[in-house]
Amino acid sequence: MTSVICSAQQLTLSNAIAIAQENSLDAQIARYSFMGSYWQYRTFKAQLLPSLNLSGGLGGFNHSVIETRDYETGHVNQVNNNTMTNSVTLSMDQQIAATGGKISLQSYLYRLDQFTYKEKTYNSQPLRISYTQPLRSFNSLRWEKKTAPVEYQIAERAYITSMQDVTIKVTGLFFNVLSAQSNYKQSLATVSDREKLYEMAQKRLELTTTTKSEVLQMELSLLNARMAVTKNKIALDDAMYDLFSFLRVTDYSSAELVPPYTTPDVIISTDDVLQKAITNSSHPLEQKLQMLEAQKTLAQAKSSRGIQMTLSSELGFSQTGDTFSKAYSRLRDNEIVGLSLSLPIFDWGVSKGKVKMAQAQLEVVKTKIEQNHLDYIQELRRKVTQFNAQPSQCRDALRAQKIAEERYEITLKRYETGAISVTDLNTAQQEMESAKAQYISQLQTFWNDYYSLQKATLYDWQNKHDITVDFEALRDNSRTNVVSRNNMGTITPNSLANFK
Repeated sequence: MTSVICSAQQLTLSNAIAIAQENSLDAQIARYSFMGSYWQYRTFKAQLLPSLNLSGGLGGFNHSVIETRDYETGHVNQVNNNTMTNSVTLSMDQQIAATGGKISLQSYLYRLDQFTYKEKTYNSQPLRISYTQPLRSFNSLRWEKKTAPVEYQIAERAYITSMQDVTIKVTGLFFNVLSAQSNYKQSLATVSDREKLYEMAQKRLELTTTTKSEVLQMELSLLNARMAVTKNKIALDDAMYDLFSFLRVTDYSSAELVPPYTTPDVIISTDDVLQKAITNSSHPLEQKLQMLEAQKTLAQAKSSRGIQMTLSSELGFSQTGDTFSKAYSRLRDNEIVGLSLSLPIFDWGVSKGKVKMAQAQLEVVKTKIEQNHLDYIQELRRKVTQFNAQPSQCRDALRAQKIAEERYEITLKRYETGAISVTDLNTAQQEMESAKAQYISQLQTFWNDYYSLQKATLYDWQNKHDITVDFEALRDNSRTNVVSRNNMGTITPNSLANFK
């Protein structure tokens, strides 16, 4: 990703979200995390397919003194060994998830050169089919076949959720700038008003229509207003840096934020939110995975108790000869079947204890899942109630802002006529600034609550459709296509066009 340059452009909240989902470090981390999960799942799927393998040992030269025993007399002799061995095996292996067994189709060739005797020996197994089947053993591949798809589904939904986390974070940074921007503009307007009123107060003092105390109080108000400008400018610069640093935008000196003063008229049903959350979010999948992992642990503990058996069988052809062609002529049958077993006689209750611990842990997981689900449902209900109350809160805050502005204008005119003191004017100004800050705060709460519900349900409540991602494009290192629209514009990477 390259940094974006933004100059002389208006930036809306939807534009900021689009840039953040495409360009921010948080978005890139989410993409890389998903790709790690994707390759993990793809590796698992590859384990279910046949694998073709080539192995062998080449140039195994051995010139040493070794012990040999005469099989008739039992006499041990020290003889000179001067040999070279070469072998190659071509095999096709397939694991069987249903049973935990492994079947292999192999072709094997071995050559022994004895230089002292000038002899060559070939041993071939042109075709060999082998099958190994554990009996009563823990079948990890069968359990992984249950958990791996769930883990990958969780990874997909976790990626979409991460994009919503980016949305919520950039929304907070966006409104921090709006708040600082509002405070800075208001402080500039206040300085302008105070300069005019200070000049007016000085003229009144010359005409003896006001007191020296009033003039000094107005001068103090002017100085405070000028200091507020400096303070608010620093706060605005910091807020701008935080926002555009998160967006990875390098030049934002002329960027202007456009406040989302209009809020969509959306009332969300609690039942609809619960239904979408259960359908779209990773919550039910995470609960399912927790249960599978606990059941897997219990199954592993149970399978390790008692007798352990492994059935091995082999069927094929073999031959030995002093030339390559003889090693592949008049092949002989080669059959091997065997059963290995082990039975613990007494383990001081270790196996039984592991089973009991796994059973207890399974019950703990069930209880936690039940409680977490109840808490999850309650939290969703709380979010819906809080969000549905926000539109009226925003309307009331907007009305309060207009009243405060109108009252300030009236108070300012009354001060100009000398009907009230500067203290009354400062009070009206503080109420107006508080009302403006409250309105921006209510707007921020509305959009934060909206995107929190969108994150919880992975559903666009304005346009009535699920939020999806083109994972094929994502896996191909293409741009992520997050499908989500609202009344402020389309949230797609195309929104970046104005900022490049």
